[in-house]
Amino acid sequence: METNVMSVQDIMDIVKRRKWSLILPALLIFLIAASVSFVLPPIYKSISTILIEDQEIPSDLVTSTITSYAEQRLQTINQTIMSTTRLLDIINEHKLYEDRKGKWTIEEIVDKMREDISLEPISTEIIDRRTGRPTSATIAFTLSFEGKNDPEMVQKVANVLASLFLEENLKVRERQAQETSKFFKDEMERVKADLDRLEKTIADFKEKNVEVLPEVLQVNMQNLHNTEITIERINEQLRTLKEREGYLQSQLSSISPELEEIVTDKKRLNELTTELRHLQASYSDQYPDVILLKEEISKLEEKIEGSAASTKSPTAIPDNPAYINLSAQLAGARVEIQSKERQITELLKTRELYSKRIAATPSVEGKYNAIVIERDRTQKKYDDLMKKYMEATVAQGLEREQKGERFTLIDPANLPEKPYKPNRLAIMLIGLVFGIGAGIGFLSLREYSDHSVRSANALAMATSFPVLASIPEIYSDKDLARRRTTLLSQILLVFLVIGIGLASFHYLVMDFDEFWAKLMRKFTL
Repeated sequence: METNVMSVQDIMDIVKRRKWSLILPALLIFLIAASVSFVLPPIYKSISTILIEDQEIPSDLVTSTITSYAEQRLQTINQTIMSTTRLLDIINEHKLYEDRKGKWTIEEIVDKMREDISLEPISTEIIDRRTGRPTSATIAFTLSFEGKNDPEMVQKVANVLASLFLEENLKVRERQAQETSKFFKDEMERVKADLDRLEKTIADFKEKNVEVLPEVLQVNMQNLHNTEITIERINEQLRTLKEREGYLQSQLSSISPELEEIVTDKKRLNELTTELRHLQASYSDQYPDVILLKEEISKLEEKIEGSAASTKSPTAIPDNPAYINLSAQLAGARVEIQSKERQITELLKTRELYSKRIAATPSVEGKYNAIVIERDRTQKKYDDLMKKYMEATVAQGLEREQKGERFTLIDPANLPEKPYKPNRLAIMLIGLVFGIGAGIGFLSLREYSDHSVRSANALAMATSFPVLASIPEIYSDKDLARRRTTLLSQILLVFLVIGIGLASFHYLVMDFDEFWAKLMRKFTL
C-alpha cells in the first residue's frame, strides 16, 4: 500500500477548498484581540531616579554611627512607606482607585497600590576598599508608580513617593544617630554613677583605714624603724643616767650635809675629851684644869646638840656646798631617768601601734586593691564611653546637617506622555498569530474529519482498483457568476481587514517609521 504523501498542490487545494475555515477563525480572533486592546484602559507610569550619595566628610575624620548598608536601609524604608497607614493616606489624599471603592476591601485596594509601586535598585561593580575585590554596590534606585487614565495624577503620586523616601531616609538616619548618642549618654551617666559610688567607697575606706593603707606602709615601717632606734638610744641614755645616779649616790653618802662649824666643834670636842682623859689620869677631878676642860666640854656639847637639833629639823637646809651640788646633780639625774622611762613607755606603745598597723596592712591592702581595680576599670569604661559619646554626638551633627550618606533626587518623576500599557500593537499581533493558528487548526480539523474522495489517485488508493476515466467539473454561467461574486467579496474582505489593520497601526504608533524602529529594536535585543 502506497503512503499518501501530500504535495504542495494538495495543500493549496485544501486551502482553496477550506479557505473560510481558515479566514473566519483568524478574523474572529484578530477582531476580538483588537477589541480587547482598545477596550483596556491606558496605564501610565511615572519614574523617579534617586542617587545614593556617599558621606561628604572623610570617614577618617568623622565616623558615622549608621551601621546598616544602603540596600538594607532602602528595604526598611520601603516597608515603612508600604505600610497600610501610609498608603491609605496617599489613596485618600489623591482620591485613587475611586472606581474600586465599595467593590474591593481596603486591604485589596492597598495591595493593588503596592503592586502599582515598583522599587528597582541600580547596581554597579566597584572595588571593595577593605578586601580589594570587585563587588556589587547599589548606587541608585528607581521608584515608579503606575495608574490609569490620569497621567498627571500618576506623576503627583510618584513625586509624593519619592519625597517620602527622601524624608524617611533623613528621619531614619537622624533617629539612628540620635538613639546611638542617647544610648552612650545613658550608659555614660550610669557608669558615672558607679564611678562616683566607688570614689565615695574609696574615700570612706581611706578615712576608716587611713593609718593602715598600702601607700602608708613604707611610712609605718620607717616610723617603726625610727621608733626602735629611738628606744635603743634612750635605753642607752637611761643606762648612762642610772650609772650616774649610782655614782652620785656613792659620792653623796661620803659627804655630810652638816655645816663646817659643827664639824670643827666636834673635832674640838674630841680633842678636849682626849685632853681631859690625860688630865684625869694624872689629876683628880678637882684639879682646876680638869674643871675648866669639863666646863668647856659641856658648853661645846650643848652647842653641838643645838646645832644637830636644828640640822635634823624638816625645814633644815643642808649648808654643805659639796653636798648641795651632789644632791642637785642626783635629783636632776633621777628626773632625767623618770623622763626617759616615760619616753620608753610611750615609744613601746608607739612601736606596738606601728607593728599592728603593719600587720593589718596586707588584709586591708587586698580589700583596698579590689576597690581600686574596680574603680580603675570603671574609669576606663567611662573614658571609653565618653569618647564614643563625643563621636556619636559629632555623627549626630553630621546627620543633622545632612553631610552623611543621603538620597538625592536626580531625576524627578516625569509626566508620562504615552501609556505604559497595554501594548495594543503587541496584543493585536498576538491575536493575529493566534487567529492564524486557530484558522489552520480549524481547517485541519475539518479536512481530516471529511472522508470524501476528491481525486482519481485518492479513489484508486481507497479501492485498490485503477481509475479508467474521470469527468472534469463543468461550470455553468450561473456558477461562473457566483464564483466572480465570491471572489469580489473575498477581495473586498481582504481590503477591509487590511484597512482595519492599517488604521489600528496608525492609531497605535502614529508613525510607521517609529513602529518599525521599535520593532527592529525589539528584534535586535
